[in-house]
Amino acid sequence: MITGPNVILALKVAVAAVSVLLVASITCAALGRYRWHGRINIVFFVLTMGAVLALEAIVRFVDPNIFDNYGADFHRIMGIHLSFSIPAAVLLPLMLLTGLMRRRTIHLAIGACFLVCWIGTFYTGIFLLPQLPS
Repeated sequence: MITGPNVILALKVAVAAVSVLLVASITCAALGRYRWHGRINIVFFVLTMGAVLALEAIVRFVDPNIFDNYGADFHRIMGIHLSFSIPAAVLLPLMLLTGLMRRRTIHLAIGACFLVCWIGTFYTGIFLLPQLPS
């Protein structure tokens, strides 16, 4: 059943799961295993963008009022979360493309910006968003 608490829980699980992939990808790059780095990044991209699109579909089309009973504090925290996750979602395809095109310098620059956004996404998504309405 699609409810606010279920959507928040799914969001938290998705963010945690793909964060493990991100750490694995960065580890592979640091170890010089660029083929594995690229493959993991493709999986990271597909899973992350799939989760973003699914969440957007739920909030925009399935039940636009799903978070209405969460209160102002939730919406403030969600605004902070989105201020990290939206830039991360914009940077992600750019980072993937520059990596696939082997544009190392720009890939690393975008990757650094993405990592800052992802840390904010992770922190706000896992630790600040309340799962249950207040």
